[in-house]
Amino acid sequence: MAQVSMTVRMDAQLKQKFDVLCSQFGMSANTAMNIFANAVVVYRRIPFEIKAYEDDSAESWKRAFYALRKQARENGLQDMSLEEINEEIRQTRAERAEREKVAV
Repeated sequence: MAQVSMTVRMDAQLKQKFDVLCSQFGMSANTAMNIFANAVVVYRRIPFEIKAYEDDSAESWKRAFYALRKQARENGLQDMSLEEINEEIRQTRAERAEREKVAV
């Protein structure tokens, strides 16, 4: 099928934000516009929502990981084996179940 060019005028700040979000979705702005146009034609409506979460970047995940690691180190838990971690989870669940039984 023949390709054509289309010009879209928009605010420079909006274009910059759109490019950033498209990049987060793993696509170019051009690809996003083609997906949008195809979907509108097929479904004869605006058929979907593409959403980026507020701080869903690799940096935010790294910060969360390092914060958890720091907390584990401060609590003396950084060297726990998988078996010890699983035992902690089992004990916590048992204690919670016991508290729920007492509360009923």
